[in-house]
Amino acid sequence: MALTHDELADILNTKADQYNRPSFIERDPISIPHRFTQKQDIEIMGFWAAVLAWGQRPVILRKASELVELMDGAPYDFIRNHQETDLKRFLAFKHRTFNATDALYFLHFFHRYYQQNDSLEDAFLPETTPHPSAEQALIVFHDRFCCDPYFPDRTRKHIATPARNSSCKRLLMFLRWMVRRDDRGVDFGLWTRLQPAQLVMPIDVHVNRVARKLGLLTRQVGKSAQPDWKAALELTGVLRQFDPADPVRYDFALFGLGVEGEM
Repeated sequence: MALTHDELADILNTKADQYNRPSFIERDPISIPHRFTQKQDIEIMGFWAAVLAWGQRPVILRKASELVELMDGAPYDFIRNHQETDLKRFLAFKHRTFNATDALYFLHFFHRYYQQNDSLEDAFLPETTPHPSAEQALIVFHDRFCCDPYFPDRTRKHIATPARNSSCKRLLMFLRWMVRRDDRGVDFGLWTRLQPAQLVMPIDVHVNRVARKLGLLTRQVGKSAQPDWKAALELTGVLRQFDPADPVRYDFALFGLGVEGEM
């Protein structure tokens, strides 16, 4: 029997409140940027932790922590001031399909980028659109990230884009961390030119399963069984019915219900 709008609202609001708490942080990849207070450190390690966020959470946390150690515990300072010889320590880094080639390009991109910009937010902003949609922001970032002459083509698979109909779940999670702001202490809310109302839901395996059980997501997927960008838009559109200003806060509810085995 399908749940009514009011019943769904009660579940979503109750569970979002339950999981959007500091106790959520410790076992989640967001704990990595929470180690820092400087904006650029938070951006760098938030982005890197999000990109690495597939597989088992303990492994993700361990590999992201390894990156912090490789950067001497000070990512932004390392990005700006490292010497060529310092890069050798990254040659053994690997997490699933992310390897040393990818890590070295990330370092190259950050080094070049932060020489000219104060915040990574600018990399997601089109020059002619000060308040872009999430779709515009992700496409712009992908194109900027991949346009460098030294860009290794193998690294492209780690930077998703709606232009290829990817669900972009890891980058959408990163945008949630940077853009959402409330008084709960989990998301950072550092960026102001992208707005919470414009965010799109990151759909991981837990969110996908719970959203379908609750009837919030019905889009059929192909043989890969992986949600795509259209599925992310569909789910976000439904969640906007419950909170137009901040639909992605329900990421806490759907992910929490799934990862804690409640549904």
